[in-house]
Amino acid sequence: MKKILFGITSLTLGGAEKVLVDLANKLSEKYEITILTIYAKGEFEKKLNSKVKLKSIYDFQFNDMKKFKKKFTALKLLLFKKHFYKKYIKGDYDIEIAFLEGPITRLFGVRNKNTRKIAWIHNDITKVFGKDLKAKIKVAIDKKTYGKYQTLVFVSKDNRDKFTEIYKDVRDEYLQPVHKRVIYNYINPQNVIKGAEEKIDDSLTTKVTTFLTVARLTKQKAIDRIIRVHKKLITKGFKHEFYVIGDGPERTNLEKQIEELNVEKTFHLLGKKENPYPYMKQAKFFCLLSEFEGYGMVIEEAKILNKPIIITDTAAREAVQNYENSIIVKNNEDAIYAELKEVIQKNKKSFSEKQEKYDNSKIITRLEKLLEEEVKTIDI
Repeated sequence: MKKILFGITSLTLGGAEKVLVDLANKLSEKYEITILTIYAKGEFEKKLNSKVKLKSIYDFQFNDMKKFKKKFTALKLLLFKKHFYKKYIKGDYDIEIAFLEGPITRLFGVRNKNTRKIAWIHNDITKVFGKDLKAKIKVAIDKKTYGKYQTLVFVSKDNRDKFTEIYKDVRDEYLQPVHKRVIYNYINPQNVIKGAEEKIDDSLTTKVTTFLTVARLTKQKAIDRIIRVHKKLITKGFKHEFYVIGDGPERTNLEKQIEELNVEKTFHLLGKKENPYPYMKQAKFFCLLSEFEGYGMVIEEAKILNKPIIITDTAAREAVQNYENSIIVKNNEDAIYAELKEVIQKNKKSFSEKQEKYDNSKIITRLEKLLEEEVKTIDI
């Protein structure tokens, strides 16, 4: 039985984290799976089955640290990555998989000729770091880092193409091109269906049209833009309510914006929810109106629940390419306003009531093929 080590920053609430838990649980039927997190005590840790081993470098959450210690710890992981690799990783794993961009990819990039290395890319690499000097330094570091991996896996074709724009010629130590694969994210549909049946106390309103998004509160998700659109719609008399599940560094700014625009009664930040599915089931429309996306895992969850989906034109378009109940909006404020206005007026009439069958079994087949193949046989 192959021994596979996955690495991720933590197993807190998030799209990539949810994917890894479902993926590890599924693959543990066939492989010996271990997950290494940099920070412990993530909410999703308890979702792992008993076959999956879990270990952490630090026994606390990232947000438990003060600002200075966060920066110091990140720098220490970068400067002394060989030490951390030898202490926490180096062993008899057949495959080491860095499942998220950033620190874990740099850590897993330490050379070890006795193991195969795979890196997962979940985001639009041209936007995730920004454009300042710090971002350029990270790009320079990561180009060399990705050359330590035999295989790169992208969660969308768009991500792969954007990655190639930035890292035009990533080659390994033998100057061979690093192999690239596109494999869409896996999710266990039964967990979503079962979770959606759970009873909740703070149900969504049924009096008006309701929109829901599930997202980490970062600038990438553009919740501030949604608040402005919401205010304009309310002012123009288009009654609706908007709900956001998630938390993050932008929460204080968003709360202030909601108060300043006087929409506290109609725009709701619900905070973190370990089980967002009952809310998703109740909402009339699911939205993901981000500035940019890697794929948008929550879209898969909305599809499983057969929700009408509205997204901005990002890499997430690949998630709805064969989903009838979806609308892709131009990625600007005016277009979002116009689309939500029309949706409120029609209230589902433009969407099909047909139940679409959800099947992602092919994703596991592709993943298992990837894990079983010899590196030399993988096509670019």
